[in-house]
Amino acid sequence: MFDYDLVIIGAGVGGHGAALHAVALGMKTAIIESADMGGTCVNRGCIPSKALLAAAGRLRQLQDKEALKALGISVEQVQVDRSGVADHAQGIVAKIRGDLTRSLERLGVAILQGWGKVVDPQKVSITQGGKETLVTARHVLLATGSYPWVPPGIGIDGQTVFTSDDALKLAWLPPWIAIVGSGYIGLEFADIYTALGCEVTMIEALDRLMPTFDPDIARLAQRVLLVGRDIETKVGMLAQKITPGKPVVVELADTQTKELKEVLEVDAALVATGRLPATANLGLESLGIGRDRRGFIPVNPQFNVLKEGSAISSLWAIGDAIGTMMLAHAAAAQGRAAVENMLGQGKTVNYRAIPAAAFTHPEISFVGLTEPQAQDLGQKQQFPIATVRSYFKGNSKAIAEGDAEGLAKVIYRPDTGELLGVHILGAHAADLIQEAATAIATHTPVQTLAEIVHTHPTLTEVLDEAFKRASLSLTKP
Repeated sequence: MFDYDLVIIGAGVGGHGAALHAVALGMKTAIIESADMGGTCVNRGCIPSKALLAAAGRLRQLQDKEALKALGISVEQVQVDRSGVADHAQGIVAKIRGDLTRSLERLGVAILQGWGKVVDPQKVSITQGGKETLVTARHVLLATGSYPWVPPGIGIDGQTVFTSDDALKLAWLPPWIAIVGSGYIGLEFADIYTALGCEVTMIEALDRLMPTFDPDIARLAQRVLLVGRDIETKVGMLAQKITPGKPVVVELADTQTKELKEVLEVDAALVATGRLPATANLGLESLGIGRDRRGFIPVNPQFNVLKEGSAISSLWAIGDAIGTMMLAHAAAAQGRAAVENMLGQGKTVNYRAIPAAAFTHPEISFVGLTEPQAQDLGQKQQFPIATVRSYFKGNSKAIAEGDAEGLAKVIYRPDTGELLGVHILGAHAADLIQEAATAIATHTPVQTLAEIVHTHPTLTEVLDEAFKRASLSLTKP
């Protein structure tokens, strides 16, 4: 009756993960993509940005003559080839994009090029080169990703004022660049640009830098990642208007009063103010399916698309399109769960156990709740909250490597030992956080974590120390 068991619109990390899982479960699967295979993460997000950050990290190490001298190493002169760095990033993108495409082809997933649009919950039109074809499926999954959000008043020309999409091309190195936003994207690009010799002004509209991070981590990150580097910050300032050109004119207003406070003339501006879902022109309106004011598709916990509050049994959505947690690995987890739910499994995703990271130097990572979030939950549910900290400066491996800046913060319930959140700033934080994520996912209390033997000397002992401190502070029955 159907051409496929599953048709997926969008070949990003979420769509790719769903396709692989569907084939493993015996579903005949097709994936529709109108642009490059791999979506945002592979082509315009996590992969090219990490390639640039890898170059920035190596450069920082080579430029830190004092740290190298302490290791008995001297480096005379370090040169940077901007185009070589950019080519490296694009080469990595091409390789991973090819690997992703080949993995689908090997498993027999049909790759359909064109713009996918839902005609009804079990039928999709594909438009390519003015030609339209129709395919039918038992289930349709929307995994269409997102695009950078540009606030009103900001003009984009892609050369002097641009989003992360253009910044990743590293077409030039502006001597002075304004970065609007101090979230993951803004922090990572500030790291890249300063390593490559650019001066940065970071602009944050809210009343503190890095507002989505735990406050303790944000304070330390400000000292480690911003102070001491060629970065000035403007907090509580709204980039009310940005005009491209030479120079770029940035008009800063007080966020609360909207009164013009300052005008900057810089060489370039990067707009890193978040992302919006790519959910327009998917045919949803013709089916009577509304989106919220930002464009996110409503779904239930099983990822069925909702129409006036009721689940559509054959139409599903995941990833940035639904906005629950806009991370590539979260989309992949949602995709797997959605596929299993198509087969009647009733799976959900535990978002508290999904880690996140900013790949700055040093890295920042977290999983679970921030301390303010945990305090709010504790007040609502009437249970106590406690925190402990351990420091990289007391870790043998960090000291030996001359990279001892950082801390791990553990948030937990002192009455039960339940782990509520872990936040790390330091070397390899993005890797270290996985132990904490696994603990939260498996409901492992801190008293059990404190008994796990960690390899010595390794950075994992930073968490080991924190878990032991938490265990010792538990309320005695």
